[in-house]
Amino acid sequence: MAEKKNLLTDKGLKKLEDELQNLRVVKRKEVAQKIKEAREQGDLSENAEYDAAKDEQKDIEARIEELESILKNVEVVYTDNVDSEKVNVGCAVTVREVKTGNVEIFKLVGSTEADILNNKISNESPVGAALMGAKAGTKVTVEAPNGSFQYEILDISLDEE
Repeated sequence: MAEKKNLLTDKGLKKLEDELQNLRVVKRKEVAQKIKEAREQGDLSENAEYDAAKDEQKDIEARIEELESILKNVEVVYTDNVDSEKVNVGCAVTVREVKTGNVEIFKLVGSTEADILNNKISNESPVGAALMGAKAGTKVTVEAPNGSFQYEILDISLDEE
């Protein structure tokens, strides 16, 4: 079975590449220096600084491995190639919930970039999946775990984050 492609916007790709570069070049050196300094303090069996530095090193290496895995299987959606006439990854979508009248703006991204606290929703989420391919002025029904509801799409634009 083929591995699932990690869908990223061009901005998301740049962010992950920058994080990976920082971890490899800066953070690895910083933690190596912490380990060296902790070793110089003598007895490692009761050295909290050494244990903390080794834990930090383990976390950095795990994150590097995770990022390399994501980037190895990436499919990039370049926002300048996105059709803003219909909802797609890389778009900002202004919607109004039909029942309550609440207006929200969602940025549609791949699941790797999803960040609900910043209104970045995955194209695979119930809301994202319902919005994908729809045009401004149409209504979509979202089938969510807590029931269904409708959004009217007010505007679609390229995400100029």
